[in-house]
Amino acid sequence: MELMAAVLEAHALYRFYHASEDETLALRGVSLSVFPGETVAIVGPSGSGKSTLINCLAGLDEPDAGWVGVMGERMTRRPEADRAALRARHVGILVQSGNLLDHLCVADNLKLAICLAGGRKRRVDVEAALSAVGLAARAHALPAQLSGGELARAGLALALINEPAVLLADEPTGEVDAANEAHLLELLGDRARNGGANLIVTHSQAVASAADRVLRLVDGRLEDD
Repeated sequence: MELMAAVLEAHALYRFYHASEDETLALRGVSLSVFPGETVAIVGPSGSGKSTLINCLAGLDEPDAGWVGVMGERMTRRPEADRAALRARHVGILVQSGNLLDHLCVADNLKLAICLAGGRKRRVDVEAALSAVGLAARAHALPAQLSGGELARAGLALALINEPAVLLADEPTGEVDAANEAHLLELLGDRARNGGANLIVTHSQAVASAADRVLRLVDGRLEDD
């Protein structure tokens, strides 16, 4: 049986920060692989390096050692324009807040993301993407006019509009109620069943329970939970 290739790989990531004479090691040799159709949850206490890890995996931050690869292409230590192009083609990013541009309505945020991906051979149906998250009626609303749950669902629609190989989500249900959390988990489960990969940083037991694998990050080191 042929083994599937990982859509996301990280090898021996280190990241440290300096404040005056103090040095903080945020990541200490983190390695992981995420495969198509898989949902991986990363849990751990606050300050353990989870958000730093997401930023390095997305190419938003450069590790001090180690490397990240997406769909067989190296993300690490490439010009920002190259990293941005890789993100646009292959990576969806969902964070707790700030997913949408404040001056654009929800639909225009999605249209901008499609343009930034460099254009597509097939037409992306923005209305269908918003319907999938229950926001078709809010397509022309500005982010400031949305509730917390609506913002979370709009952020997910934005992260998935270009059908990325991997979704990186940092506490995607941290600001929503139980009903919206269940809805987001259902959408992520559907995505995994269709071959998409999800890596989710979370404090939520419900999110961790829905994952195929749970990894624990403690003091910058990753271990099986």
